[in-house]
Amino acid sequence: MPLIDKEESAISEDCYRRIRTDIIFGRLAPAQRLRLEALRENYGVSVSTLREILTRLAAEGFVTAEGKRGFEVAAVSADNLRELAGLRLLLESHAMAISFANADVEWEGRVVSAHHKLASTERLMDSGIGEPEQWKRYDGEFHQALISNCGSRLLMETHSLAFDKYFRYQMVAFHYRGAEPAEQHRALLDCALRRDAETANNVLSAHVNNCVAHALANSSLR
Repeated sequence: MPLIDKEESAISEDCYRRIRTDIIFGRLAPAQRLRLEALRENYGVSVSTLREILTRLAAEGFVTAEGKRGFEVAAVSADNLRELAGLRLLLESHAMAISFANADVEWEGRVVSAHHKLASTERLMDSGIGEPEQWKRYDGEFHQALISNCGSRLLMETHSLAFDKYFRYQMVAFHYRGAEPAEQHRALLDCALRRDAETANNVLSAHVNNCVAHALANSSLR
C-alpha cells in the first residue's frame, strides 16, 4: 500500500474511533442529525470519508441511515436497553463458562491484571476524580479478559460490540453506581480464580440487571 494510502487509512480509522466514542459517551446525542459539513469541520476529514465512516457505524448499529435525509445517531429506548442486556448476558455467560473450563495460568494472569486496573479506576470514580473513558476501557477489558479463553474470536468480537452498545446507556444519564459494581467485579475475579462458572453467572446476572434498573431509574428512557 502506498504511503499516502496508509496515511489516509490511519486518519479514517482514527476519525471512526473518535465518532464512535463520541456516540457512546453522548457527546453526539441519541437521535441527533449528523450533518456532514459540521462533522467535516469538527473531525477534520473529507465528506466522502465521513460517509464511509457513518455507513460503517450504521452497520454496527450506532448510526441510522435515513435515505435522502442522511444519517442520525441511533435512538435509545428502554426496550433496546433490555434487549442489549439480554444479549450481553447470553454471550458473556456462555463465553465465560467455556473460558473457565479452559482456564490456564496465562488466562488467570490476564484476568488478575485487568481487574487490578479496573479496581484502581473504580476507586478514582468513587472519589469523584476518575475519567469515565478510562473506566469504560478498563471495565470492558476486564469482562473481555474473563471470556478470553473461550476459543472464539467471533464470539469475543460480538460480545465487545454488544458491550459497547450496552455501555452507551450508562452514559445517557451518567450516575456512577458506587460500590456495588466494584464488589461484583471482585466477586467475578474470585469466581474466576476458583473456576466457579455457576456462581459467576449469578453474579453477572445481578451485575447487568441492576445496571439496567439503575439506568431506567435515572433517565427518561421509555
